[in-house]
Amino acid sequence: MSTRTIAAIAATLCITGTAQAQEVTLRLSHWLPPTHPVHTLGIEPWIQSLSEASDGRIAVQVFPAQQLGAAPDHYDMARDGIADITYTNPGYQAGRFPIYSLVEIPFHANNAVGGAQAMHEWYAPIAETEMSDVKFCIANPHDPGTFHSKNPIKVPADVSGLNVRPAHATMARFISGLGGGPVQVPAPEAREAIANGTADAITFPWNSIYIFGIDSETKYHLDMPFYISAQLLLINKDTYNGMPEDLRAILDDHCTPEWSRKFSEGWAENEASGRQKMIDSGEHTLYEPTEEEVQMWRDAAQPLIDQWKTDVGADAETLYQGYVEALERHDSRF
Repeated sequence: MSTRTIAAIAATLCITGTAQAQEVTLRLSHWLPPTHPVHTLGIEPWIQSLSEASDGRIAVQVFPAQQLGAAPDHYDMARDGIADITYTNPGYQAGRFPIYSLVEIPFHANNAVGGAQAMHEWYAPIAETEMSDVKFCIANPHDPGTFHSKNPIKVPADVSGLNVRPAHATMARFISGLGGGPVQVPAPEAREAIANGTADAITFPWNSIYIFGIDSETKYHLDMPFYISAQLLLINKDTYNGMPEDLRAILDDHCTPEWSRKFSEGWAENEASGRQKMIDSGEHTLYEPTEEEVQMWRDAAQPLIDQWKTDVGADAETLYQGYVEALERHDSRF
């Protein structure tokens, strides 16, 4: 074998080795079924775009349905590197992220698409402090949800005495303030709570009632865009910092307000479809509150805002106005 041939082989091995060293496989964990629109319409297109932008050098292996850990543990799983990326609901851990909990208070965001972009713009700088041990990437609210129940709920007084599965800690406080009893279980366990009588009602977006099989249990629905639950994609910092610079840049390009909007579009449309499905079925009763009744609900939610400002402290009003302005900027203010 000639010297020139040996040199050529050595050069090829060097290039291949370099390419292989720059390939990254990231583990993404979430707690939803793999058929859920967050998985099929949000996560999968995001992964595909990462692969295309990196010429296949960024691969993502997905672990759905709580395979790597329970739903409430996903923030710590990102922090501790149990997964490289996690789909996290901060509201599953009451009081841990007080500033972020503002997005959970009813009557702020009226749609998930503009709302996602607004939330990202507002919270990304805050996350550097409040979630400093992970990298914030994507905000993903669902289409505004409402009360779904075994018996009609029309006004705040109707919640008194009911056991209600809340979407998150903020809705749990709201239900308690109305005289109800929160039954705090993650979404994958919600159907069982309704079916076995542990809960009389649930706060959920519309089509998730079908996705989680709760449509046979709850036949009454309060027909208004009430609240949102805003999940996040979070990245382990060691994983991120250990990636080659060019791949970090590609990941950064997929952790933007525009990507939060794009990531949320499919799920929002899917959830909204559940409302019409209920109407068409003839098996469900939707109640649209009057203006006076909507105001009753808004008045009932005001203590949540007051308490949030107390919990956050000196900067609360500035932070609050920043969120409201971001929602207005993206046509998503209730």
